[in-house]
Order: sequence, then structure tokens, then C-alpha cells
Amino acid sequence: MTEKSIRVAVTGAAGQIGYSLLFRIASGEMFGKDTQVHLNLLELEQALPNLEGVKMELDDCAFPLLASITTTSDMAVAFKDVDWALLVGSVPRKAGMERGDLLNINGGIFTKQGMAIDQNAKETCKVLVVGNPCNTNALIAKSVCKRIPSKNFFAMTMLDQKRAVSQLAEKAGVHSSDVKNVAIWGNHSATQYPDFYNATINGQKANEAIADQNWLQDDFLKTVQQRGAAIIKARGLSSAASAANAAIETVRELVNPTPEGEWFSVAVESDGSYNIPEGLMFGFPVRSNGDTWEIVQGIELNEFAQSKVDATLKELLEEKEAVSGLLG
Repeated sequence: MTEKSIRVAVTGAAGQIGYSLLFRIASGEMFGKDTQVHLNLLELEQALPNLEGVKMELDDCAFPLLASITTTSDMAVAFKDVDWALLVGSVPRKAGMERGDLLNINGGIFTKQGMAIDQNAKETCKVLVVGNPCNTNALIAKSVCKRIPSKNFFAMTMLDQKRAVSQLAEKAGVHSSDVKNVAIWGNHSATQYPDFYNATINGQKANEAIADQNWLQDDFLKTVQQRGAAIIKARGLSSAASAANAAIETVRELVNPTPEGEWFSVAVESDGSYNIPEGLMFGFPVRSNGDTWEIVQGIELNEFAQSKVDATLKELLEEKEAVSGLLG
């Protein structure tokens, strides 16, 4: 067994995303084949029997890298000494539900979880919020954490990036691996801006590789922005396996150096870059050195792009105002 180990908390661990996520973490996909994983799994009291079933399945896989599993409904136990907290659990969006409803329902959950992380996790703990509305949930959790640096909080926009990459690749008739540097600006919501102007397809600018500008500015944006709702309509449930995959990819991008000349998408605390107010959890193009991250500077936003960034910023400021009473 390897001597390198990491302790990871996963909330909502018996849920659909959790079920798609845990086995991949345990197999080494998130932190690498040289790192043992200790899983701290949090669920609501009434879901603990389901979680026990998930634990049994994890045991039955006999993963070489899985060092221990803790199942609990106690946040203090779940977040004790963790290196990473993956906040997956939230009340899911259902057909016809507005994001405002989600804000009110989930705000209290993320206040409590943020406090529990602050009191129990390692000071170096990093937190990825997957549960929606993830930008503002992350803002709430970050605001009540005084001991853990705010730069250690992330909200997931990787699923949007992957959706955008897939759509661009299909339109251009290329493999998804040929599409690079798709940034998701702003909120993980229907106002997000998937930046095709600065993306490349086989080294060529995406808006040159794809001649149909109307498709890029209209159909492409709408498809990516509304993909979550389309999946709920088709499946009757929100995205699970694809969301779990995006969580794996996000952490992997953060814990490994970004290749030269490339970037990836994640929502982080704004430092004022691109005139986004400081402290807001906003989706940016980001690079990592494997330990710390930075917002990519000098990306040109034309008038069309800036209007989209302004629209998603407006929504995030409205969300922040809606939960202002919860912010520490």
C-alpha cells in the first residue's frame, strides 16, 4: 500500500451523484493511483440505511486504495480532519422549481455545513460545492468559515464546460479532446456564459472553425445553458453521473499542474479580475500549479461576451442579496 493518504468528506453520499462518485474516488480516479483514500460519508439520519448499502458495495469492491469508510449523520464526525470536502448534498431542483426556491431551502444547510467544516476540518481543507445553486451555496459556506482560507472554496462549473466541449466538438465534427480552453463565466445556471470566442478547436479559434455564428451565439449557448433542465425533462431526475464525472475532473484539475497554454473552468472567489466584485463566487478560466490556483488574466471579452458576463453577474448579485441574512 502507498503511504500517501487523503481524507475526503462527501455529503449526500447515498444520493444519485454520490453513488456515481464514490466508487470512482475509491478507485483512485480523483487523487491518483498513488494515494490511499479515507472516505467520510455524510447523510441525513433517515438515509443512513441506504448509505450502509452503499458502504457494503464499496467494501465488496475491495479497492486497493480505499483505506477506510466512515458513515454518519453527524457533521462534526463527517468533516473531522478532512483534506477535501465535497458538498454534493442539497435539495435537488425538480421540474417547475425556481432557483429562488432552491436558495431559500439550501441556504440553511450550507450555513451549518460551513460552520462544521470550520470547526472540524484541517486548516488546509479544500471545499468543492456541487449541490445547487452551487455558486451561492459556496458563498454562504465560505462566509461562515473563518479558519479556512476563502481561496480554498470552489463551486463546480466543470459540467457546463464538458457540455460546451461536447456541443462544439459535435458541431465541428471532431473529437471532444480536440476542443480546448472552453471557459464558463459566472453562475452555474441558465445565465452562464460558455466562452466560445476564446476556445480552440484543433488549435483554431472555435468561432473560425465553426462558421455558423448564429448557431454559436444562439443555439449553442441555449443548449449548454439549459442542458440541466433538458435532462430533468428527459430523465425525471437531475444530472447525476455527468455531475459526478465533472466533480472528479474539477478536483483532478486543481491537484495537478495545468498544461502550458491551457485553462479550465471553476467558480472561485473573485479578486476583482474582469471587474467582478471581490469575494463573489464566480466562474472563471483558471490555471493550477497542483497546489494553488490563479485566474487567467488578459482574456479578451468582446461586446457580445461582456454582455453575457454582465447578465450572469447580475443574477449572482441578486442571489447574494437574497441570502444576505445568512452571510457571515
